[in-house]
Amino acid sequence: MTEITLLDGSIGQELVKRSGDKPTPLWSTSVMIDHPDLVGDVHLDYLEAGATIVTTNTYAVLRDRLVAAGLGDKLEALSDTAVQAARSACASFGSGRVAGSIGPLMASYRPDICPPAAEAAQSYSEPVALMKDHVDLFLIETMSSLDQADGALRATMGQGIPVWLAVTVEDDNGTLLRSGEALADLKPLIAQHQPDAVLINCSRPEAVAAALDIIKTFGKPFGAYANGFTRISDGFLEDKPTVDALQTRTDLGPAAYADFAMAWVDQGATIIGGCCEIGPAHISELARQLRAKGHTIV
Repeated sequence: MTEITLLDGSIGQELVKRSGDKPTPLWSTSVMIDHPDLVGDVHLDYLEAGATIVTTNTYAVLRDRLVAAGLGDKLEALSDTAVQAARSACASFGSGRVAGSIGPLMASYRPDICPPAAEAAQSYSEPVALMKDHVDLFLIETMSSLDQADGALRATMGQGIPVWLAVTVEDDNGTLLRSGEALADLKPLIAQHQPDAVLINCSRPEAVAAALDIIKTFGKPFGAYANGFTRISDGFLEDKPTVDALQTRTDLGPAAYADFAMAWVDQGATIIGGCCEIGPAHISELARQLRAKGHTIV
């Protein structure tokens, strides 16, 4: 049938859950500081579930976020901890690729407070330099606007490894980025920078199908990894949010999520996985269904 790349699921939320610690604005970076061994455990669980790519816990390992928490001098050490946890898990399992996560500056879903593309590219140059020789690809995640995506692409392209761009769309309208800009308007940016794949992430699974119909016209491999939140609440869009402002869905178990993801494969997606609140059990069920349909997981 089709060769499908199976991403892992949530890293940050999974770490927060397993730690049992009170959420902080630094999210899973705090967990990695206090419980570094948990990171490798999560990666290994996803590999055992069937994922072929593990994503580094570097989504929020960005200088602007660390400085705000008084940890600006920890960027290199935290990046190294995250990358080594992913690499060690793959070595222990005997296979797997490592995707270096590049998350939004300032805060998720807030392109209005993100620096302009040229300035953002300069900010991203540091984490990109730290990771580029130690990961198999860059995974730009949860970009909410055209300018935000542009800044991250400027920093990651031309580093000698593949770059995958993942953007997030509105909860109730998959044709719009969370900035309100048309997803279709991303096409010229893709033509300009030429990333190796375009994905939809950290969006409600119900919004993904409409988004895929758009990005499939960009001429790149495409796919999706959705979240399991009821929606992105107004409370989470406030200053220094914590994840307890978001509510987990109760109707999106492994089988229900796999139904969505298998439909994305039917649309032509060749890269699928899970984002926040989608755990190893979801990825295991997705791997099972892919194999049952005759697809090859690569």
